[in-house]
Amino acid sequence: NLHLTDWWGTMKTSIIICAYNEEKTVSSVIRSCCEFRPEDEIIVVDDGSTDDTAELLIKLSKELNFINLRLNKKRGKSWAMVRGVEESSRDIILFFDADVTGIRPEHFNDLVNPIIEGTADMTLGQPSKTFIDYRLNPLKSLTGERAMFKMDILPILDDIRDIRFGVETYINLSFQSRGKRIRSVILEGLSHPTKFKKTIPIKATKEFLNEGQEIAATILNNPDLVVERILRLIS
Repeated sequence: NLHLTDWWGTMKTSIIICAYNEEKTVSSVIRSCCEFRPEDEIIVVDDGSTDDTAELLIKLSKELNFINLRLNKKRGKSWAMVRGVEESSRDIILFFDADVTGIRPEHFNDLVNPIIEGTADMTLGQPSKTFIDYRLNPLKSLTGERAMFKMDILPILDDIRDIRFGVETYINLSFQSRGKRIRSVILEGLSHPTKFKKTIPIKATKEFLNEGQEIAATILNNPDLVVERILRLIS
């Protein structure tokens, strides 16, 4: 058996990128991951895109080393995330959104190192270039850039599979209810576009409201996690 210190040193990372209609940015995200983290397992899950994302991924997979998975129809972000975790074979899971820009090599270390060093059970990456300053953003805990041990997310895969954009909320609640240590890290230079930059205002507003409803439903449908989190805060 490996000593604990040896085990820490052998931990490897799976990077999971979930994409839906991200033809403008997904190639850049994948190239950055492959260039900066060639030793990592990189998994891209296409959530049934209707633009040129699927074709781009097929072409790119012939050039770069990553696992290309495609869902036969749009099932939602949570389903894509679960599919990526199921495919992964490494100890640490690192999620990256497919629409971010400005990825730097240090971003990966900023997210993964606290997990490896044992100072956090989950890290939440905060893009420094956002419409709302990350220090004031009330939704910063819902970031798509996050890292955790695979063994910590495996028990809740069935719980999060169908909750779509409530997935980050559920993961946060689950970790908090279990007393896991969550740490936010600033990802300098990383930019995440708002929906209003990606689509027309009417559609963006509708999507924003739908996501808000899914997040609220996740909280209301899981009072046990909310109560457990409060009890841990009190104690």
